[in-house]
Amino acid sequence: MKKLLGFSVNKISQKKNKLTTKMNLFYNYSNIVGVVMYGTPPSSPLRRGICGDDEKDNVIELTRLWTRDNLPKNTESFLVGNTIKQIDKEIIVSYADTSEGHIGYIYQATNWIYTGLSAKRKDWKINGLDIHGHTIADKYTAEQLRKKYGDDFYSEDRPRKHRYIYFNCNKKRKKELIEKLNYPILEYPKG
Repeated sequence: MKKLLGFSVNKISQKKNKLTTKMNLFYNYSNIVGVVMYGTPPSSPLRRGICGDDEKDNVIELTRLWTRDNLPKNTESFLVGNTIKQIDKEIIVSYADTSEGHIGYIYQATNWIYTGLSAKRKDWKINGLDIHGHTIADKYTAEQLRKKYGDDFYSEDRPRKHRYIYFNCNKKRKKELIEKLNYPILEYPKG
């Protein structure tokens, strides 16, 4: 890990005044070998649901993680563990996508709390259109879509994801946040 030297932090504005923080991991201060991104979760119920309404503005989501394949073992956990220190929120949430076969071993290795699978949800789809369900739901009601697309409009189960929470604070504050946590703390899943 000694050759994986530098971090850069970029704040990228997004819609509705949300902020995304992107951090790059460099080799010899020049070649990007890893990227992690944190952003405000778009779902207000998600932010409130973790530790209640009074902590909703204290939540950020680890949204993307990438490293080159030829890096030393534990590079992902090194990147996550070191970038967390740069985050100014105390509650970090992230998900491991079960549809991609992910369990969340990186979160387990960096001592995140496992709180189970995400809720069962349906995604709206339209045959012949490759549009994300959230995009469709933001613009139309189900009734409008049925009228416009008929049988080409349908819904399907969204894959559930493993949910992990990290409390980015001192021990006393962590204890307070654990008491507010609205999810059970569960044993880590294994693959």
